[in-house]
Amino acid sequence: MCGIVGATSERRISEILVEGLKRLEYRGYDSAGLAVLSESGSIECVRRTGKVQALKDAIGDTPLAGTTGIAHTRWATHGGVTEANAHPHISENCIAVVHNGIIENHEKLRAQLQALGYVFNSDTDTEVICHLVHHQRKTESDLFKAVQAAVRQLEGAYGTVVMDCREPGRLVVARSGSPLVIGLGIGENFIASDQLALLPVTRQFMYLEEGDMADITRTSVKVYDRSGALVQRDVHESDGQYDAGGKGQYRHFMLKEIHEQPTAVRNALEGRLVHGQVADDAFGPGSMDLLKDIEHVQIVACGTSYHAGMVARYWLESMAGVSCNVEIASEFRYRKSHVHRNSLLVTISQSGETADTLAALRLSKELSYRGSLTICNVATSSMVRESDLNYMTRAGAEIGVASTKAFTTQLVGLLMLVLAIGQHRGISDKCRNAIVSGLQALPAKLEEALLLSDEIEALAPEFADKFHSLFLGRGTQYPIAMEGALKLKEISYIHAEAYAAGELKHGPLALIDADMPVIVVAPNDELLEKLKSNVEEVRARGGIMYVFADKDAHFKSDTSMRVINVSHCDELIAPIVYTIPLQLLSYFVAIIKGTDVDQPRNLAKSVTVE
Repeated sequence: MCGIVGATSERRISEILVEGLKRLEYRGYDSAGLAVLSESGSIECVRRTGKVQALKDAIGDTPLAGTTGIAHTRWATHGGVTEANAHPHISENCIAVVHNGIIENHEKLRAQLQALGYVFNSDTDTEVICHLVHHQRKTESDLFKAVQAAVRQLEGAYGTVVMDCREPGRLVVARSGSPLVIGLGIGENFIASDQLALLPVTRQFMYLEEGDMADITRTSVKVYDRSGALVQRDVHESDGQYDAGGKGQYRHFMLKEIHEQPTAVRNALEGRLVHGQVADDAFGPGSMDLLKDIEHVQIVACGTSYHAGMVARYWLESMAGVSCNVEIASEFRYRKSHVHRNSLLVTISQSGETADTLAALRLSKELSYRGSLTICNVATSSMVRESDLNYMTRAGAEIGVASTKAFTTQLVGLLMLVLAIGQHRGISDKCRNAIVSGLQALPAKLEEALLLSDEIEALAPEFADKFHSLFLGRGTQYPIAMEGALKLKEISYIHAEAYAAGELKHGPLALIDADMPVIVVAPNDELLEKLKSNVEEVRARGGIMYVFADKDAHFKSDTSMRVINVSHCDELIAPIVYTIPLQLLSYFVAIIKGTDVDQPRNLAKSVTVE
């Protein structure tokens, strides 16, 4: 969600800050701002609601003439979308702060600071940080010590950067629960919430650990751990690629990323299947020694990643012969759960920084799990660094807020996990061969599914006046129906629900009428005949259906049912293949509705707060 960029340099840095914010737009935000320490020693601050372009326009053709500064894109939590609530926040024209996260005790701190005479100009929790630092400076001559004293009083999550007009060329940084990365240069150093913001200016990065603080100048970076001890953090050379303008022939990033899925799946598989077996290092060094002992899998995730985990439960129990639980991370971390013998905790996250999922991973370290595995798209993320094992999805940068290729590559990683665990539990040759051949055929099958684009685009106008919809699936397609409903509501703002089709008679049939489109996922599998009965239940009540069906399933279009024939594929990979037409449906309906496809309202790409 919120994005941070900071720099201290020998050159003017306002353009670097704005460009960094542009590269973080994919995260989701509703306002932007920057503060630069001018050559005269004052803080020049510009903030705007809306897009980063509005901030850039406000600055105009003349960059702010400062060499130290901080910038931010805000996703509103405390307080509405106003310039007053946008970051940076400033105390007494001297202390400037940007902050990601939520300060849970901000009301108590606000009252204390108001009693000391501080005037608040925003409704945010962040403003307490800058006033608190300013107050600490009254007794601390050093900025770092003042920030250190201030953050000791904070409860909650924060990634924060502080600048003081009395100490030009210096930034003080603190991380607790919200990721920050330092970019290293020559005669300049940088800070950001994501390395993508800094790729134009450096390829050398240092990742702050939980509880770290950093003292950054043009020529030095000092990092201190949660105990206050000076520590060395490894420096990593990045080969990351990012093209903020790279939509190519596509109208939106989301459409581009939908069409990138065959390539993304090939990348996710490359070098990981060897002679019909999972490569020994597919899940990291030593992974096979850990996986051979696993008797239970606990999957924890949020949103789209949770749906991937739900599909994996069917696979793990039916093919690998291990029991599996799947739980939403925000629920898992706040209840007392039973840990099964030789249990593997699997966390799934596109960013690897999802707050609740990361907290669940950390919680597992205190419990008796045999080990932990994360399936993730960002190699430098907290989850990857803190898990015992990892499976990098190699999907490439996903800019659209609504996840597409990250989801399908997560499913690939989970199917590889089924094969890896199954190899140690006597999986049959028939089952192993089915998984291997299914994965190998998958990219081509996804390409065939993409050929439905024009047909799906043609039916999208039928949703123009709809406000509600129902998605149905059975077996492994039930979580895919859930994912389809999520995509439609995310980017078209049509209310959408998903049900296991067998549940129709237990309530949802009451909703069926001609104004409620019903989207059905119908591969040619062992549950097809049961699903056909559910379809007839909808038809008998006047429902209008859109059925994505295997061409061999013998559905026929009529006045109450529009059938979109999907090329036949093996039942095993059908959940991944049928994801594609549902993504395309949500995309083209959103176009008809005129919504912001890549950055839908109220949503953020990386949810780094609870």
